[in-house]
Amino acid sequence: MVVGTIKTLIIGASGMLGSDLCKVFPDAVKLAHQDLDITDRKQVIESILKIKPDVVINAAAYTNVDGCEDNRELTFQVNGYGPGHIAEACSKVGAVLVHFSTDYVFDGSKKEYVESDIPNPINVYGHSKLLGEKKIIENMDDYRIVRISWLFGIHGKNFVETMLKLSREKDTVRVVNDQFGKPTYTMDLATKIKEVIELEPGIYHITNDGVCSCYEFASSIIDNAIPCTSEEFPRKAKRPKYSVLVNTKTELMRHWKEALEAYLRGRNI
Repeated sequence: MVVGTIKTLIIGASGMLGSDLCKVFPDAVKLAHQDLDITDRKQVIESILKIKPDVVINAAAYTNVDGCEDNRELTFQVNGYGPGHIAEACSKVGAVLVHFSTDYVFDGSKKEYVESDIPNPINVYGHSKLLGEKKIIENMDDYRIVRISWLFGIHGKNFVETMLKLSREKDTVRVVNDQFGKPTYTMDLATKIKEVIELEPGIYHITNDGVCSCYEFASSIIDNAIPCTSEEFPRKAKRPKYSVLVNTKTELMRHWKEALEAYLRGRNI
């Protein structure tokens, strides 16, 4: 498949990742939430049958991890059943589906996870995203499920912006030092998707290179972060201690520190 000659549809085009996907795929048909409600099976199937894309990239999701605990039904409709509707429609038109899942499908009991490891989510968000993976696999064969972690990008609320805001408002910013993962820049990820479309169907772990704790990540952004434990900083949703995704199938992307520098330069232009 030659990416430049295919018809691409981006769902969730106005979100943080979706906005960067629109830059990478400028000729794509772009649908934001107000254009397409992925929880509406009839609307999803009708829209995709009408557009007849060769590739569908689904960046629509409910990603407020703590909010998911309070909005369980909506979370499962958007993150679980919605991707299933998209997969069903893709199967009908013969389109490739690229869908984004999460490191939070794992429980954090291991130091790192490869694509074939068995998921075991510990919060509502993780359960809903795992259901999305299952519904896609049930409904079609030609999918690329891309598990990602700790996203930051110019076009949305993210950890980097939260740290910068808190740093301006507080003398010190408490950040947990016992949760580990791989920060990932949305522009790097979006660019990588051109390659993913050409790969075999399956599940892929794609992140920037390098592992750090939340505190280490924060300390690369601000100079007044102080470490604390997860017990000292309770959240509504339980987080995995280790959600390090190991990419065994594609070339590694650049280190997260290099990606962070690029992000910070970009937001200051």
